[in-house]
Amino acid sequence: MADDLPPIIARGDAPEPDREPEGEPDGRRFRIRRGGSLAGRIKGLWQRSKWLRRVGWLVLILLILRGLLWVTVERTLPSADTLLTYQPPLPTMVRGADGQIVSSYARERRVQLRFVDFPPQLINAFLSAEDKSFWSHGGVDLTGLAGAVVDYATKLGTGARARGGSTITQQVAKNILIGNEYSVTRKLKEMLLARRIESVLTKQQILELYLNEIPLGRQSFGVQAAARAYFDKDVGDLQLHEAAFLAILPKAPETYSRAKFAEKAIARRNWVLDQMEKNGWASAADVAQAKAQPLGLVPRRTENYTADAGYFLEEVRRQLIDQFGEQAKDGPNSVYAGGLWVRTSLDQQLQTAAQDSLRAGLLRYSAGRAWHGPIAHIDMDDSDSGSWQTQLINSNLSIRYLDWRVAVLISRRGLSGQVGFADGQTGTLYGVPDAMKAGDVITVAPAGNGTWGLRVVPEVSGGMVVEDPQSSRILAMQGGFDARLGSFNRATQAQRQPGSTIKPFVYATALDNGMTPASMVVDGTFCVYQGAALGQKCFRNFGNEGGSGSHTMRWGLEQSRNLMTVRVANDTGMDKVVRTIKNVGIGDYQPYLSMALGAGDTTVTRMVNAYAALANHGRQRDATLIDYVQDRNGKVIWRADNRACTGCNMPRWDGTAMPRLRPAGKQVLDPRTAYQVVHMLEGVVVRGTAETLHDLGLPLFGKTGTTSGPTNVWFVGGSPDIIAGVYMGYDQPRSLGGYAQGGRIAAPIFKQFVLATRPRWADIPFTAPAGVSMVKIDRVSGKRVFGGTPQDNDRKASIIWEAFKPDTEPRRTVQPSEITAKEAVLDALRKARSARGAKAAPAARPAGSNFVEDQGGIY
Repeated sequence: MADDLPPIIARGDAPEPDREPEGEPDGRRFRIRRGGSLAGRIKGLWQRSKWLRRVGWLVLILLILRGLLWVTVERTLPSADTLLTYQPPLPTMVRGADGQIVSSYARERRVQLRFVDFPPQLINAFLSAEDKSFWSHGGVDLTGLAGAVVDYATKLGTGARARGGSTITQQVAKNILIGNEYSVTRKLKEMLLARRIESVLTKQQILELYLNEIPLGRQSFGVQAAARAYFDKDVGDLQLHEAAFLAILPKAPETYSRAKFAEKAIARRNWVLDQMEKNGWASAADVAQAKAQPLGLVPRRTENYTADAGYFLEEVRRQLIDQFGEQAKDGPNSVYAGGLWVRTSLDQQLQTAAQDSLRAGLLRYSAGRAWHGPIAHIDMDDSDSGSWQTQLINSNLSIRYLDWRVAVLISRRGLSGQVGFADGQTGTLYGVPDAMKAGDVITVAPAGNGTWGLRVVPEVSGGMVVEDPQSSRILAMQGGFDARLGSFNRATQAQRQPGSTIKPFVYATALDNGMTPASMVVDGTFCVYQGAALGQKCFRNFGNEGGSGSHTMRWGLEQSRNLMTVRVANDTGMDKVVRTIKNVGIGDYQPYLSMALGAGDTTVTRMVNAYAALANHGRQRDATLIDYVQDRNGKVIWRADNRACTGCNMPRWDGTAMPRLRPAGKQVLDPRTAYQVVHMLEGVVVRGTAETLHDLGLPLFGKTGTTSGPTNVWFVGGSPDIIAGVYMGYDQPRSLGGYAQGGRIAAPIFKQFVLATRPRWADIPFTAPAGVSMVKIDRVSGKRVFGGTPQDNDRKASIIWEAFKPDTEPRRTVQPSEITAKEAVLDALRKARSARGAKAAPAARPAGSNFVEDQGGIY
């Protein structure tokens, strides 16, 4: 059995392993042997070494964590490169026609500054409060981070928020790129982004972003906006204690900015001052002096620009939102984030005059009328005793007229009561109407000794628009008593019947269809059959006044005779009349005769623009409030006048004619017709329904209007350079009273406006276009005369100049002396014929006839 066992071989005599013959590679076999040996050695080492196993598991865990970090956090991070082209949300700034800033559209206070604009003491105050190692770290302060981790661990589960431990770079990442979510994940994102930001931006660029973007309360973002909000100063004017106060705000802006936390704010401010001294950024003497100062905060305020043009500016805002959008998501040039610069046509002098004139007219009409009810009503049943103030603030109601203020009636006892204001003050109101109850929002004015008296905002309202007829730029707009009481703009949004202010366009149509200002029209009963259902309708003059016979068309317009207007419209064709009205932009109406008397709805803005076309020889442009819009970089992205000026920017003159812009707008009326109408409307001011304006001594034209009821009263007119229109009526139309007429109520508003701006009104008359002949006529009969001197400005003149198109002038009438001489010649001719036995000539016709045979061929 032993013979069957293999022989025992000593280790030293062991046979060599089989080798592959040369030339016969077996890579697979060789690699297996080689790899197995290395793997074996590593495996043995892994099994024998405890430290290797620990390091290996640690590396594996770190790799897994790194992968998880990339998948869950880093993969979703925004690129830090976006900060290189970052454009913060900025408000839209609005300028008037003179270039002065008149308003801004902002929901947040924001002003962008460059790094060099920030004073060093302000920078050092923020670094002392937020990140004293800012200039040396790489985006993350490990010491501060460790303290934040410990603080987070100790407060875990308590509901208290741990201190951030964020550097300024991390705060930039939070404020601009990732938001303010309270979580460990957000903190990780901050740290990762901070390192990236430090590799993309310089320290100065990071600090510039931070100081421009940090939220500091009172709707302020950035230190310049906060300096204005808290101290009404620019950053360059801040004192040391004020800069230190701003530096404490990032921690708790809504706490430190309130009066009841003033002691806490002072303590925190003084801590910042101590840190500045410790860091060597302020001397001990300066710090001691700063600590002795009070906070010195100004009350909360809104931006108060000089222009009181709420209706105008609100209409501008609406147009901008329609054009560019409202929020940042709507596009890069949105109204509340795009940082637009808007140049408007607002003329502050004319705007103030328009506002004052309309208000005065509304108050004159409302004088002596009883209190008609509250502006608004708030709930006084809320258990919170201060609720009325919050509700009053949230109502956003105020007024800017004399010393009037908006208040709420808190309680009443008999004829007196207690009123409260939005700032929390209260006072005693005397003369409380019986119908007034607690919660009513009213207007009051000081009555002395801490008491207040009731003031009544007129229930009747209206609108007024002022326009440049050459450019159609709206210079002023007032849409009610005060825009702070409501944003409804009666100048652009109220659809009202224009009444007789439509008549000039009826007569313009007639002039285009063969009639002249001297054409005779019957002022008499005019009836029209409207069908079996409606029967016959008979028109009447204003006040149910009857007819007065035949008169010139001029007289009918001057005296605003309804019967003559309807007859002219009917003879001309209502389809043509409504086409003219549509062409000038007043409205698109059905061809009913009532439309010739102003029964269709329109706005005062459209009416003023139509009259501007009359003054501009029939050429009309769309009325505009905005001249042009620039983006935040100053590039013009929209303009009202898009006409190209070829050759205007050539480097040097080429010897040819000066470049000319093509005429703007479109020709909506024959220039000669437009002038004829204007010339007749001048007579409305001299001897017609707007005669109250005659003593202004200016070349004015215009037309009054009064609608049925009467529910609306109007005046529209002006000079070659300024056109203005005004209407007055209740928002829910009802009668203004039988005495109400455009000439009595609306025209005086226009007159006050002219008197307030008299230096702006030139004594330059209207000019006639080519193709118009000025002919002397008898004002009553419309016949042409050759003797005498026209007196156009005399309300009783018998001879005036009248405007005619070629070949439409009245035929000549002869003087009595000429008639006598011609009759003697004709009598001699008759006798000669009789002596020759000829048939006697026909009897002479009455003097003044126009038959050629009786006038010797002269006509």
